[in-house]
Amino acid sequence: MAHIWPIGGGKGGSGKSFLTSSLGRLLAKAGRKTLLIDLDLGAANLHTMVDVPYPEKCFSDFITKKISLLEDTVLATPFPNLFLISGAHDSLDIANLKLKYEYIILDLGAGTAFNTLDFFLASRNGIFITTPEPTSIENVYRLMRAIYLRRIRHYFSTADFKMLEKKVREHLGDDSINKPENIVSVVRKEYPEKFALIKKDFNSFSFKLILNQLRKQDNVDLGLQICKIIKKHLGISVDFAGNIAYDEHVHDAICQRVCFLDRYPHTRAANDLRELNRKMSNSFGEQLILNYL
Repeated sequence: MAHIWPIGGGKGGSGKSFLTSSLGRLLAKAGRKTLLIDLDLGAANLHTMVDVPYPEKCFSDFITKKISLLEDTVLATPFPNLFLISGAHDSLDIANLKLKYEYIILDLGAGTAFNTLDFFLASRNGIFITTPEPTSIENVYRLMRAIYLRRIRHYFSTADFKMLEKKVREHLGDDSINKPENIVSVVRKEYPEKFALIKKDFNSFSFKLILNQLRKQDNVDLGLQICKIIKKHLGISVDFAGNIAYDEHVHDAICQRVCFLDRYPHTRAANDLRELNRKMSNSFGEQLILNYL
């Protein structure tokens, strides 16, 4: 049995790998056997964050059958209880993972590719991360919208979804199809049984939002405001988990290939990370996500 934490953001530079490695380090330090999986396919860099500069094996070796078992692609890190599967250019079906860890944290790629959306939806405990910049906020909103649309599509066959799209355009115009609230309004009216299932489905998700690189001049309530906007326009409940303060030492730690939490444990950012880990462990810790046994 494993608890899965997918971490997604709208674009590169939001801090997904930094958050993944930091949470993994904190869980491992607490004695939790933790596996980090770099799913930023084609742009993998998580190994650098956990001081594995030259991964000798990765997903590609399993996909190409150079390694027969997926668990044999797992790499040890210098940190006790912390393990890594390095990224590759190939996709992976998360539902087929048979890895025995207490926590598995997925560092997802940027953007809204279908494999990114499906990896995020592999768990009920998805974590979104953004920075205070408007472009980053817009991109994480697009990611949430794409995830919502992807999940709605799960309830329709290809033919039925095309019919749904046609009805949305007929009722609300050609430009309305990319807005989940418009699709949901038509589903509620035309497909009430599916609407009930979709509503129940999304109520079972426990999404979190983290605001990274918050500077002194930034609005500390920005994350809460983003969650309210998402609820209003998408109907998705996202809990604001907290802020991570901007700290120039993060760049230094990454360049030096050392753990930020170990090198700078008394900084505001380090305290923020420890508090986030505590909150999410308490929130997610008792929820059974997927059974891999």
